[in-house]
Amino acid sequence: MPTLRQFQYLVAVADHRHFGRAAQAAGASQPTLSHQLRALEARLGVTLVERRTHGAELSPIGREIAERARRVLVQVKDIRDLAERASESLAGTLRFGVSPTLGPYLMPPVIAALHRAQPDLRFYMREGIPDLQAMELVKGSIDMLLGPLPIEGENLTIEPLFREPLMLVAPPDHPLATQNKISKDDLYGAPVLSLDRRHHLHRDVAEQCRLHGMHLLQDYEGTSLDSVRQMVASGLGLGILPALYVRSELAHGGDIALLAVDGWAASRSIGIAWRSGAGFADEYMSVAQKVADEAKILLSNVVNQAG
Repeated sequence: MPTLRQFQYLVAVADHRHFGRAAQAAGASQPTLSHQLRALEARLGVTLVERRTHGAELSPIGREIAERARRVLVQVKDIRDLAERASESLAGTLRFGVSPTLGPYLMPPVIAALHRAQPDLRFYMREGIPDLQAMELVKGSIDMLLGPLPIEGENLTIEPLFREPLMLVAPPDHPLATQNKISKDDLYGAPVLSLDRRHHLHRDVAEQCRLHGMHLLQDYEGTSLDSVRQMVASGLGLGILPALYVRSELAHGGDIALLAVDGWAASRSIGIAWRSGAGFADEYMSVAQKVADEAKILLSNVVNQAG
């Protein structure tokens, strides 16, 4: 029968499309990886990898087998975690995916609190686009994912945690920044900046533009919350920023002003996810609760001048 190690090699080639990089990722020498893949092909009686001068591509049947092998490897990992859970608490390294619009402004106190409670637990944090990280979670590349909802993927447990206010900001010399009272009508047609459309926040900003008659700029899209703030400060338009970012970056003053708009109640929903068959599912729920608790503390200190 094929071995799990052979399946790991096949999945590595599927991910990297190059024997050298696949071998490095799998922790093997290139000759070993190549030999084991040929052995796997011989056992299955099919060609899995189309070998090329500058890379490797899986055959159609190779791609199908690789995806099924990937699911097997994830299930094996979850079985090992379940066995470890029978003898010890959550320990080792927890691979955590997080949105860049959230992680830097929420996770430091969460990690500190978890480390105090479980000193043997280490975090490996990876920032990324939420939709792409959901795919990594399903594949087993990460253990948990924290980000804006919705989080979509097969066989995932998804827990809503909290709602984060979204705050409207402007340059300090903008006419709206000098008004004590701003109505929805005052926002009509105002240009608004946002992140690029791969981010959930872009969709949230677009929805607020629709609700308030503002104009979402298409020619200027930030790569980070800092870049959006800097474009707002330069006078290119208004911005809509998450409250935890505002608390972290603007608590001691800054180059933009918060706008107090009558009836402004924009927010986004934040959730956490892990694979439904994960061996440490109960412990992951405890991590989720700690994230929610820390977020509540941080958000309680945010003065939401936008509403």
